[in-house]
Amino acid sequence: MELAFLPTYSPWLNRIECEFAALRYFALNGTDHRSHIEQDDVVGSYIRWRNQHTRPVRDFAVSTKIRHPDHLLKVA
Repeated sequence: MELAFLPTYSPWLNRIECEFAALRYFALNGTDHRSHIEQDDVVGSYIRWRNQHTRPVRDFAVSTKIRHPDHLLKVA
């Protein structure tokens, strides 16, 4: 695991925000579920599909200050 310090107010750099946006787009937008159980089934189906088709993210913020912030070098 590698920690990446993100600037404040930059949700587009946070990988979990991308996952929630995809969940909303593919499982929730334009739907009218009759119950929470039905909605829960749709969300669970999407998460199972996503977990089966996932790949590691290896190219996130390569060679940027986000990965190598200057302020970490000054910590004693």
